[in-house]
Amino acid sequence: MKGKYVMLASALVLSVATFAQKDELKAAEKAVKKGDMAEVLTILKGAESVITNASAEEKAQYFFLKGNAHMDLVNKKIDKDANMTLAADAYKSLIAAEKESGKLKYSAQAATSITMIKNLLINSGVEATKANNNLDGAKKLYEAYQLDKKDTINLYYAASTYVSAKDYDKALELYNELKRLNYSGKGTEYLATSKVNGQEVGFASAAERDRSVKLGTHEKPRTEEIPSKRGEIYKNMALILVDKGQIAEAKKAVADARTANPDDSSLMLTEANLYLQTKDFDKYKQIITEVLAKNPNDAGLVYNLGVISANANDNAEAEKYYKRAVEIKPDYINAYINLAVLKLQNEKVLIEEMNKLGTSDKDTKRYEVLKKKREDLFRSTLPYLQKAYELDPENMDVAKTLSGVYGALEMTAEKNALKAKMKK
Repeated sequence: MKGKYVMLASALVLSVATFAQKDELKAAEKAVKKGDMAEVLTILKGAESVITNASAEEKAQYFFLKGNAHMDLVNKKIDKDANMTLAADAYKSLIAAEKESGKLKYSAQAATSITMIKNLLINSGVEATKANNNLDGAKKLYEAYQLDKKDTINLYYAASTYVSAKDYDKALELYNELKRLNYSGKGTEYLATSKVNGQEVGFASAAERDRSVKLGTHEKPRTEEIPSKRGEIYKNMALILVDKGQIAEAKKAVADARTANPDDSSLMLTEANLYLQTKDFDKYKQIITEVLAKNPNDAGLVYNLGVISANANDNAEAEKYYKRAVEIKPDYINAYINLAVLKLQNEKVLIEEMNKLGTSDKDTKRYEVLKKKREDLFRSTLPYLQKAYELDPENMDVAKTLSGVYGALEMTAEKNALKAKMKK
């Protein structure tokens, strides 16, 4: 008799709990109709302890009401960040409950709300980074990725933003996740300009973009290839590992990446740069030779070799690569700018020596020699700056540098003409 009593008592407790949660769900529904979301959350809080024993359908209803209540607070900008997270968690629990029950009553609406929260997080993350709050921006971008793990670009942006925030441990964790996914980021962008606001926008496919152009809402269609981001990912991983003193791990990370992606030239450059940083010059030269043999006419690759050589203070090699880049691609503006930078950085040494000279005959003669060298330096720089300005007249840094060189060479007419263009 005693055993039966215990079983009966247990059944009674479950029955009471079931009635309680049903009553609370009904009360929450009434509060929704009144538009009192604070009351909805208070009622649901009371049902929290018994909801674990509810049916899958009741759990779905509970989480649907909870998600909507938090979403309402998000829309009212009340504790927006916290409520976005709570709403997303509720909707994810709802989808899990309906998957268990096999009855998909609320899942479609929940999925739409999750997409909305994801976009809010992305926009909020971008705004945070613009305000130099990189840590907050990185967290929001990572939250956006966790809501939709198919959208791996948000994981990539989160990792990059953690680097900007100097949270290298978290960045490395996310880069390892990108490595596990073999993320490349390589793709094609289909772009056209809106006739309404003049903004260039992207489309999911060429067909979708071309439809908009045909309808007359957009113009100036163009297609842009998005290069692989693997090189940057593994470069950052290697830099973080080198900074931690884990040189062997850094080399292994890049080597593994190259094994998995043997035709990705950006990874070859990353590996070369790693050996350059660790002063293994023989290995560095070996990889550079391999890079050039595979892609002798890739202007971007040759330009990057110039950047690596310049970073290694091998200016002769850097100049050779930049000149080769503009041979392959005559409108390669960055190569012209970097050629000018290479030349102009030698001016500092000349100026320092000129400033130290006195007024003796010997010093005066030396001053004239140095002055001539400086003028020759400016003359050798002039064609690169002029070409860069021709390619991008809106680039104020190039225009100001060119104006300074004209002034140093006493090319008054050219300087005045440039100044007049800059004012327009």
